[in-house]
Amino acid sequence: METYSFLRAVADSWVVLALTLFFVGMILFVFRPGSRALQKEAAESIFRHESRPAEAEQKEDR
Repeated sequence: METYSFLRAVADSWVVLALTLFFVGMILFVFRPGSRALQKEAAESIFRHESRPAEAEQKEDR
């Protein structure tokens, strides 16, 4: 039962702290300066060839 108690204490403190820091880090990464253009390009990439199919050269570049 000692192992369970130790793992429970670690999960209750350090893992919660690590997950919180990871969450805050991801929020800061998403809202960092200069990322707006990259996010807009990624969001609109599915509409890039909406009016006509992609050219053969563009398909090979993927």
